[in-house]
Amino acid sequence: MPMINQLLGALPKEELDRLSPYFRQTQLRSKQALLRQGEPVQHVIFPSGGVCSFVKTMGNGQSIEVMSVGGEGVIGACVVLGQAESATDVIVQIPDHAALSLHLDIFKSAVEEGGALAASVTAYYSTFARHLMQASACNALHLAEQRCCRWLLTTDERVKGAGFLFTHDMLAATLGLRRPTVTFILTELQRAGIVEYARGALLKVLDRRAVEAKACECYRALSPSLG
Repeated sequence: MPMINQLLGALPKEELDRLSPYFRQTQLRSKQALLRQGEPVQHVIFPSGGVCSFVKTMGNGQSIEVMSVGGEGVIGACVVLGQAESATDVIVQIPDHAALSLHLDIFKSAVEEGGALAASVTAYYSTFARHLMQASACNALHLAEQRCCRWLLTTDERVKGAGFLFTHDMLAATLGLRRPTVTFILTELQRAGIVEYARGALLKVLDRRAVEAKACECYRALSPSLG
């Protein structure tokens, strides 16, 4: 069983061994909807990598990413807070071939036992709540280029600098921007020699310090590393 997800990797061996028979390996495919806004949560998913976006859709159909999760987090564990339905869509932006899932009933029973999993999930959601408040302020107050650079940096961190596939339409929808705005920003970053990308090819951050200089303060606050 892959042990890449940080929350699972931190569990004592005894507790992990008790849960292991119930895990199911799950391939997270690009653009796959793991949860739908307003629908019941049925499984809890522990990504080993990739990037999944929590996307909030308003009544007029407009949507924006409010948070993202990779191998440091968990999807669907909001049930421990008494939230039976998902508050957002959760969409796979960058695939993960080694995620693990637990049926909701198994997960709830494990958490109710009050062991290390319960403590890890509680600590994670404390961090998640702080990140969510930071991201909300960022989306409302910071410039498009700053938010775009913040997203590029956090995504690059999650893929460990290996590069990632994306489309301008996807990034525009994620950031709540117009596609021409995203195209202009990325073109300028590429002209400056600090990112490299082409249609159908991996985007790579070539100079993280230069991208950080263009990002807002929220990159540091929203770093995927939970330390």
